[in-house]
Amino acid sequence: MARAFVFPGQGSQAVGMGKELAEAFPVARQVFEEVDSALGQNLSALMFEGPGDELTLTENAQPALMAVSMAVIRVLQDKGLDLAATCSYVAGHSLGEYSALCAAGALSIADTARLLKTRGKAMQQAVPVGEGAMAALLGLDLEQAQAVAAEAAEGDVCEAANDNAPGQVVVSGSRAAVERAVKIAAEKGAKRAMLLPVSAPFHCALMKPAAEVMAAALAEVSFQAPVVPVVANVIARAESNPAVLRDLLVQQVTGSVRWRESVLWLKDQGVTSLVECGAGKVLSGLARRIDKEVSGQALNTPADIDAFLASLA
Repeated sequence: MARAFVFPGQGSQAVGMGKELAEAFPVARQVFEEVDSALGQNLSALMFEGPGDELTLTENAQPALMAVSMAVIRVLQDKGLDLAATCSYVAGHSLGEYSALCAAGALSIADTARLLKTRGKAMQQAVPVGEGAMAALLGLDLEQAQAVAAEAAEGDVCEAANDNAPGQVVVSGSRAAVERAVKIAAEKGAKRAMLLPVSAPFHCALMKPAAEVMAAALAEVSFQAPVVPVVANVIARAESNPAVLRDLLVQQVTGSVRWRESVLWLKDQGVTSLVECGAGKVLSGLARRIDKEVSGQALNTPADIDAFLASLA
């Protein structure tokens, strides 16, 4: 059975995440200390104790989610797991692509933490608060959602930002255009169309200033070839060339997260098991919605890790 390790994106954060891992495993604590040190910030205290509104800030949530994902990976490796022998591919949702690259050895934990801090700040600052928005259109497929976004734009930016699963597409752009999209989607038969509680319009053309910041930041960082191929969001297929992977991360800031297509591409390569490493269970939940033959399993507690390792024995 071929499997892929997958890594969650923003929205999976919750106060207390990673705490159980830190208490159970010294190697997990080391990951959190490494991230704290790289950022010059006691991010782990914020993750373990809150407050939630501060943890949810994009510049905190992004490196925090990566830290939990990497804590899981380091614990697995400490217990003898060889990533390249255990999975065929890695993939991550939006910021999770950075976690995937880090897990596969393309980036160091310290560099990944700093990149995500920079990315979070840049995405937040790209559009003044209140001027952008994102909305989930439920019950429409990608082409229908793209048609809604095009009709709603009226000269503003409105684009399909995340294709998460069949009938679950998120649009992003100027607030007025996204609000129009919510109305149009309802008229076109969406089961639900609702604005999302996000602080900026991610993965659309309005993020161009953030893409420029990330191009400069990524140019300064050392990229290695990953030990397993990384399925990139913007192309929905695997890539192993470090220079190309770097460029795809820049494109990803304004590009669409093609998660549904990525999972279907993995399925076409024979992958039937997605192992979600990190906070929450969003991606494992999406797995069967995308394809009934693909199973999802979330690893975020010591018990999860022990059960997964036992299943490999």
